[in-house]
Amino acid sequence: MVVDAARSGDGFTSAGATRVMVAACRAAGLDDRRAELIRLGENALFRLASVPVIVRVARGEEWLPKSRNEVAVARWLAAEGFPAARVVEDLEQPFMVGGHPVTFWHLIEEGDRKATYGELGAILRDLHSLTLPADLELPSFDPFDKQELRLDRAVIPGDDKVFLRKRWRELRDKFEELRFESPKGPVHGDAHVQNLMVDDQGRVILIDFEAFCFDHPEWDQMVTAVEHHSLGWQTDEQYADFVRAYGRDLYEWHGYETLRGLQEFGMTTWLMQNVQEDERTAAEYRRRIAGLRNDDGPRDWRPW
Repeated sequence: MVVDAARSGDGFTSAGATRVMVAACRAAGLDDRRAELIRLGENALFRLASVPVIVRVARGEEWLPKSRNEVAVARWLAAEGFPAARVVEDLEQPFMVGGHPVTFWHLIEEGDRKATYGELGAILRDLHSLTLPADLELPSFDPFDKQELRLDRAVIPGDDKVFLRKRWRELRDKFEELRFESPKGPVHGDAHVQNLMVDDQGRVILIDFEAFCFDHPEWDQMVTAVEHHSLGWQTDEQYADFVRAYGRDLYEWHGYETLRGLQEFGMTTWLMQNVQEDERTAAEYRRRIAGLRNDDGPRDWRPW
């Protein structure tokens, strides 16, 4: 569904995303009053007060294929009975509002705990064992997807852009030399523990299918491996739980260092999109770009 709305000239900000959310809700017949912005990252996520629904606003029309992909994947996982986020079924999705794809999702009522790394390893193992239906066409994983667009639009110093473009070319060369040994299958594409939720019934639920693809499972394993071995975001025990549940430690694979470089680059360019939002985001971006400039230095990055 396409909805006319004023296009914001101030980039993708919380204020601009709110205007899009309001227009989308009105087109869908939903009450947007007292909606709460709960996250601004690759997308803006709003929780409606009137009904148990999450509204997901993407950055621009370039994200439309990904939004369509999200909806198709969610419907497939629902048919499989897989524990995953569900789209609101009685709406034609995605909406296009002012050049932004918008999707509507059933709210997951959170329980009193967070998902564990063991649970992440188990749900990825189960996901990777699924067989895709013939009518669900998924892209391959592209670690360079949107990077050029991010760099073109980023409000960062010019020398940072020069450095990041040079690093991007270096990583592309390393990626071309990478050889995988595992068969392809369904891959989440952004498989960190924050993309799991535990609902009020204790069920562990997979969310966020924007990067879902058909490719090698190493792309999902790399996220937690890098967070542990490079960033130190998990204890040894937590990482061991992940490895035991999944059945593999990617750190032992010859391609780990290349995937580490790609993951850290993506984490930095993802954050730099929002440096204009507040000083806290800008400070974390500066911390991350400093880390990229010193491959052998410590990573004091903070989870975001």
